[in-house]
Parts: sequence; structure tokens; C-alpha cells
Amino acid sequence: MVPVSAYVLVSAILFVTGLAGVLIRRNFIIVMMSVEIMLNAANINLVAFAYHLDSLAGQVMTLFVIAIAAGEAAVGLAIIIVVFRGKIATNVDQINLLKW
Repeated sequence: MVPVSAYVLVSAILFVTGLAGVLIRRNFIIVMMSVEIMLNAANINLVAFAYHLDSLAGQVMTLFVIAIAAGEAAVGLAIIIVVFRGKIATNVDQINLLKW
């Protein structure tokens, strides 16, 4: 049996990796992938604690997080396609389409 602390450690490593990707990298695709990594880190925690507490609430919440992540990926991909078609930029700092 694997202790919960091992899952929390793996989750923390994944979350810090995703956070570093969001803060350091400026490419929009890499930022989106880093957000997905952080969501998966949260999912690992939810499932590990749900198993430890003999509850299904964490696993149900994980399904909701996965559904939200799929929607976020679809919207992000649509934004990337629009930006690339206009050949505006791939750098997050250079994209200012929502400014007046």
C-alpha cells in the first residue's frame, strides 16, 4: 500500500513544475500545457485523499475538474488558432487582442 504522502509529494512536484511553466515561459501553448499539469496535480490530490478517507467525493470532483479542463483546452485551442491565422504572435506578452 502506497502512503498518501507519496501521492502528495508527486502532486507537489507536478504543481511546482506547472507553476514554473506558467511563470517562466511566454509561449501560449506551453502556458496552456502548464495549466493542465497543475490541474492534474490537483486531481492526484483529490483522488488520493478520497481513497484515504473512503469517500467518493474526491473522485466525483476529479471528474468535474477533467470536464472543465477539456473545455479550457478547447477554448484555448480556438484562441491559438485565431491568433496563428492572423500571424499576430506566439508570445503571451505580445498578444493584446482584448485591449481597447
